[in-house]
Amino acid sequence: MAEAAPATLREQEFALARHVRDPRTNPPPPDIEDRRLAIYRDLLYNNIESLLSANFPVIRKTLADAQWHALVRAFLADHRCRTPLFTEIGREFIRFLESRQREDSADPPWLAELAHYEWVELALQISDETLPPHDPRGDLLQGRPQVSPFAWALAYRWPVQRIGPSHRPEHAPAAPTLLLVRRDRDGDVRFAEISPLVYRLLELLGDPGEYSGHEALARLAAEAGAADTEAFEREGATMLRHLLDEGTLLGTQKTR
Repeated sequence: MAEAAPATLREQEFALARHVRDPRTNPPPPDIEDRRLAIYRDLLYNNIESLLSANFPVIRKTLADAQWHALVRAFLADHRCRTPLFTEIGREFIRFLESRQREDSADPPWLAELAHYEWVELALQISDETLPPHDPRGDLLQGRPQVSPFAWALAYRWPVQRIGPSHRPEHAPAAPTLLLVRRDRDGDVRFAEISPLVYRLLELLGDPGEYSGHEALARLAAEAGAADTEAFEREGATMLRHLLDEGTLLGTQKTR
Protein backbone atom coordinates (compact mmCIF):
# COMPACT_ATOMS: atom_id res chain seq x y z
CA MET A 1 0.00 0.00 0.00
CA ALA A 2 2.87 2.39 0.80
CA GLU A 3 4.19 2.12 -2.78
CA ALA A 4 0.75 2.30 -4.42
CA ALA A 5 -0.19 5.63 -2.83
CA PRO A 6 2.55 7.72 -4.51
CA ALA A 7 1.79 6.07 -7.84
CA THR A 8 -1.88 6.90 -7.46
CA LEU A 9 -1.08 10.49 -6.50
CA ARG A 10 1.24 10.82 -9.51
CA GLU A 11 -1.47 9.59 -11.85
CA GLN A 12 -3.94 12.03 -10.33
CA GLU A 13 -1.50 14.88 -10.87
CA PHE A 14 -1.01 13.90 -14.51
CA ALA A 15 -4.77 13.58 -14.98
CA LEU A 16 -5.27 17.04 -13.49
CA ALA A 17 -2.53 18.52 -15.71
CA ARG A 18 -4.00 16.93 -18.85
CA HIS A 19 -7.43 18.21 -17.96
CA VAL A 20 -6.50 21.83 -17.26
CA ARG A 21 -4.41 21.96 -20.45
CA ASP A 22 -7.12 20.44 -22.64
CA PRO A 23 -10.44 20.04 -20.82
CA ARG A 24 -12.34 19.29 -24.03
CA THR A 25 -10.63 15.95 -24.60
CA ASN A 26 -9.32 14.97 -21.16
CA PRO A 27 -11.71 14.10 -18.32
CA PRO A 28 -10.95 15.49 -14.87
CA PRO A 29 -9.66 13.35 -12.02
CA PRO A 30 -12.54 11.74 -10.15
CA ASP A 31 -14.03 13.15 -6.96
CA ILE A 32 -12.97 16.76 -7.56
CA GLU A 33 -15.68 19.39 -7.65
CA ASP A 34 -15.91 21.06 -11.07
CA ARG A 35 -16.10 24.48 -9.44
CA ARG A 36 -12.61 23.91 -8.04
CA LEU A 37 -11.31 22.54 -11.33
CA ALA A 38 -12.61 25.62 -13.11
CA ILE A 39 -10.31 27.77 -10.98
CA TYR A 40 -7.27 25.85 -12.23
CA ARG A 41 -8.50 25.81 -15.84
CA ASP A 42 -9.12 29.55 -15.90
CA LEU A 43 -5.92 30.39 -14.05
CA LEU A 44 -3.73 28.46 -16.50
CA TYR A 45 -5.47 29.68 -19.63
CA ASN A 46 -5.72 33.31 -18.57
CA ASN A 47 -2.07 33.48 -17.51
CA ILE A 48 -0.78 31.95 -20.76
CA GLU A 49 -3.17 33.95 -22.94
CA SER A 50 -2.20 37.19 -21.20
CA LEU A 51 1.50 36.42 -21.56
CA LEU A 52 1.19 35.60 -25.26
CA SER A 53 -0.93 38.70 -25.90
CA ALA A 54 1.78 40.85 -24.35
CA ASN A 55 4.58 39.10 -26.30
CA PHE A 56 2.75 39.14 -29.64
CA PRO A 57 0.54 42.25 -29.70
CA VAL A 58 0.46 42.57 -33.50
CA ILE A 59 -0.68 38.96 -33.93
CA ARG A 60 -3.30 39.45 -31.21
CA LYS A 61 -4.71 42.50 -33.01
CA THR A 62 -4.48 40.96 -36.47
CA LEU A 63 -6.25 37.66 -35.79
CA ALA A 64 -9.95 37.52 -35.04
CA ASP A 65 -10.81 36.81 -31.40
CA ALA A 66 -12.03 33.28 -32.13
CA GLN A 67 -8.93 32.48 -34.18
CA TRP A 68 -6.60 33.83 -31.50
CA HIS A 69 -8.24 31.93 -28.64
CA ALA A 70 -8.35 28.73 -30.68
CA LEU A 71 -4.61 29.14 -31.31
CA VAL A 72 -3.87 29.58 -27.59
CA ARG A 73 -6.04 26.56 -26.75
CA ALA A 74 -4.16 24.48 -29.32
CA PHE A 75 -0.81 25.66 -27.93
CA LEU A 76 -1.80 24.51 -24.44
CA ALA A 77 -3.22 21.22 -25.65
CA ASP A 78 -0.68 20.15 -28.27
CA HIS A 79 2.71 21.72 -27.57
CA ARG A 80 5.23 20.31 -25.13
CA CYS A 81 7.48 23.08 -23.86
CA ARG A 82 11.20 22.42 -23.42
CA THR A 83 11.48 24.85 -20.51
CA PRO A 84 9.26 26.05 -17.64
CA LEU A 85 10.65 29.62 -17.77
CA PHE A 86 8.05 32.30 -18.52
CA THR A 87 10.64 34.29 -20.48
CA GLU A 88 10.91 31.35 -22.90
CA ILE A 89 7.17 30.97 -23.56
CA GLY A 90 7.43 33.26 -26.59
CA ARG A 91 10.13 31.07 -28.15
CA GLU A 92 8.00 28.00 -27.43
CA PHE A 93 5.03 29.63 -29.15
CA ILE A 94 7.18 30.19 -32.24
CA ARG A 95 8.20 26.51 -32.27
CA PHE A 96 4.52 25.61 -31.99
CA LEU A 97 3.58 27.83 -34.95
CA GLU A 98 6.47 26.50 -37.05
CA SER A 99 5.35 22.91 -36.41
CA ARG A 100 1.79 23.80 -37.46
CA GLN A 101 3.15 25.44 -40.61
CA ARG A 102 4.99 22.23 -41.53
CA GLU A 103 1.72 20.36 -41.09
CA ASP A 104 -0.09 22.66 -43.55
CA SER A 105 -2.46 24.10 -40.98
CA ALA A 106 -5.01 26.77 -41.83
CA ASP A 107 -2.90 29.45 -40.14
CA PRO A 108 -1.96 32.51 -42.23
CA PRO A 109 1.28 31.61 -44.07
CA TRP A 110 3.12 34.55 -42.51
CA LEU A 111 2.13 33.79 -38.92
CA ALA A 112 5.29 31.99 -37.75
CA GLU A 113 7.58 34.64 -39.24
CA LEU A 114 5.56 37.47 -37.74
CA ALA A 115 5.78 35.76 -34.35
CA HIS A 116 9.56 35.52 -34.69
CA TYR A 117 9.77 39.19 -35.67
CA GLU A 118 7.76 40.20 -32.60
CA TRP A 119 9.78 37.91 -30.32
CA VAL A 120 13.14 39.32 -31.43
CA GLU A 121 12.68 42.59 -29.54
CA LEU A 122 12.14 40.87 -26.18
CA ALA A 123 14.90 38.36 -26.90
CA LEU A 124 17.42 41.15 -27.44
CA GLN A 125 16.18 43.16 -24.47
CA ILE A 126 16.73 40.31 -22.03
CA SER A 127 19.81 38.80 -23.69
CA ASP A 128 22.68 38.36 -21.25
CA GLU A 129 25.33 37.68 -23.87
CA THR A 130 28.79 38.94 -22.99
CA LEU A 131 30.81 40.97 -25.44
CA PRO A 132 33.70 39.02 -26.99
CA PRO A 133 37.25 40.42 -26.76
CA HIS A 134 37.62 43.17 -29.36
CA ASP A 135 39.58 46.27 -30.27
CA PRO A 136 37.18 49.20 -30.79
CA ARG A 137 39.91 51.11 -32.65
CA GLY A 138 41.09 48.23 -34.80
CA ASP A 139 41.61 48.54 -38.55
CA LEU A 140 38.32 47.36 -40.08
CA LEU A 141 39.95 46.55 -43.42
CA GLN A 142 43.13 44.78 -42.34
CA GLY A 143 41.67 43.30 -39.16
CA ARG A 144 38.71 40.96 -38.76
CA PRO A 145 35.59 42.98 -37.91
CA GLN A 146 33.71 41.75 -34.83
CA VAL A 147 29.91 41.73 -35.10
CA SER A 148 28.10 42.58 -31.88
CA PRO A 149 26.13 39.69 -30.33
CA PHE A 150 23.33 42.26 -29.91
CA ALA A 151 23.03 42.87 -33.67
CA TRP A 152 21.08 40.32 -35.70
CA ALA A 153 20.68 40.30 -39.48
CA LEU A 154 17.39 38.55 -40.26
CA ALA A 155 15.77 37.38 -43.48
CA TYR A 156 12.03 36.74 -43.86
CA ARG A 157 9.89 35.59 -46.78
CA TRP A 158 7.14 37.96 -45.71
CA PRO A 159 7.20 41.74 -45.06
CA VAL A 160 6.73 41.16 -41.34
CA GLN A 161 7.29 44.79 -40.36
CA ARG A 162 4.21 45.83 -42.36
CA ILE A 163 1.78 43.04 -41.47
CA GLY A 164 -1.09 44.06 -39.22
CA PRO A 165 -4.89 44.36 -39.05
CA SER A 166 -4.97 46.44 -42.24
CA HIS A 167 -2.37 44.41 -44.15
CA ARG A 168 -2.70 40.63 -44.32
CA PRO A 169 -0.86 39.59 -47.51
CA GLU A 170 -1.87 36.41 -49.29
CA HIS A 171 1.25 36.00 -51.42
CA ALA A 172 4.88 36.44 -50.44
CA PRO A 173 6.78 39.04 -52.48
CA ALA A 174 9.51 37.92 -54.85
CA ALA A 175 12.27 39.54 -52.77
CA PRO A 176 12.85 38.64 -49.11
CA THR A 177 12.57 41.16 -46.30
CA LEU A 178 16.01 41.81 -44.82
CA LEU A 179 16.24 43.48 -41.42
CA LEU A 180 18.95 44.50 -38.99
CA VAL A 181 17.79 44.35 -35.38
CA ARG A 182 20.19 45.63 -32.75
CA ARG A 183 20.26 46.67 -29.13
CA ASP A 184 21.99 50.01 -28.79
CA ARG A 185 24.17 51.28 -25.97
CA ASP A 186 21.14 52.63 -24.09
CA GLY A 187 19.39 49.25 -24.18
CA ASP A 188 16.83 50.24 -26.83
CA VAL A 189 16.10 47.76 -29.62
CA ARG A 190 16.11 49.26 -33.11
CA PHE A 191 14.91 47.82 -36.41
CA ALA A 192 16.08 48.84 -39.87
CA GLU A 193 15.66 47.45 -43.36
CA ILE A 194 18.97 46.63 -45.03
CA SER A 195 20.05 45.88 -48.56
CA PRO A 196 21.03 42.40 -49.76
CA LEU A 197 24.67 43.56 -49.90
CA VAL A 198 24.69 44.68 -46.26
CA TYR A 199 22.94 41.48 -45.21
CA ARG A 200 25.53 39.39 -47.06
CA LEU A 201 28.39 41.45 -45.61
CA LEU A 202 27.16 40.80 -42.06
CA GLU A 203 26.70 37.14 -42.92
CA LEU A 204 30.34 36.92 -44.03
CA LEU A 205 31.59 38.79 -40.98
CA GLY A 206 29.44 36.70 -38.67
CA ASP A 207 31.75 33.73 -39.16
CA PRO A 208 34.39 34.54 -36.50
CA GLY A 209 37.96 34.69 -37.76
CA GLU A 210 37.06 33.87 -41.34
CA TYR A 211 37.47 37.19 -43.16
CA SER A 212 39.28 40.46 -42.74
CA GLY A 213 37.22 43.48 -43.76
CA HIS A 214 39.17 43.72 -47.01
CA GLU A 215 38.67 40.01 -47.78
CA ALA A 216 34.95 40.19 -47.04
CA LEU A 217 34.50 43.19 -49.33
CA ALA A 218 36.54 41.54 -52.09
CA ARG A 219 34.38 38.43 -51.92
CA LEU A 220 31.23 40.54 -51.85
CA ALA A 221 32.40 42.47 -54.93
CA ALA A 222 33.05 39.20 -56.77
CA GLU A 223 29.65 37.80 -55.82
CA ALA A 224 27.92 41.02 -56.92
CA GLY A 225 29.84 41.13 -60.20
CA ALA A 226 31.05 44.67 -59.50
CA ALA A 227 32.64 46.27 -62.54
CA ASP A 228 34.75 48.70 -60.50
CA THR A 229 36.15 46.69 -57.60
CA GLU A 230 38.11 49.57 -56.10
CA ALA A 231 35.07 51.86 -55.97
CA PHE A 232 32.99 49.02 -54.54
CA GLU A 233 35.53 48.44 -51.77
CA ARG A 234 35.75 52.17 -50.98
CA GLU A 235 31.99 52.28 -50.50
CA GLY A 236 32.23 49.09 -48.49
CA ALA A 237 34.82 50.64 -46.18
CA THR A 238 32.43 53.54 -45.57
CA MET A 239 29.70 51.04 -44.69
CA LEU A 240 32.01 49.26 -42.24
CA ARG A 241 32.68 52.55 -40.45
CA HIS A 242 28.95 53.28 -40.34
CA LEU A 243 28.24 49.83 -38.85
CA LEU A 244 30.93 50.52 -36.24
CA ASP A 245 29.54 53.94 -35.35
CA GLU A 246 26.00 52.60 -34.83
CA GLY A 247 27.20 49.65 -32.73
CA THR A 248 26.55 46.77 -35.14
CA LEU A 249 30.29 46.21 -35.25
CA LEU A 250 32.28 46.34 -32.02
CA GLY A 251 35.64 46.87 -33.71
CA THR A 252 38.01 44.10 -34.69
CA GLN A 253 38.63 40.72 -33.16
CA LYS A 254 41.55 40.60 -30.79
CA THR A 255 44.31 38.24 -31.82
CA ARG A 256 45.80 35.99 -29.15
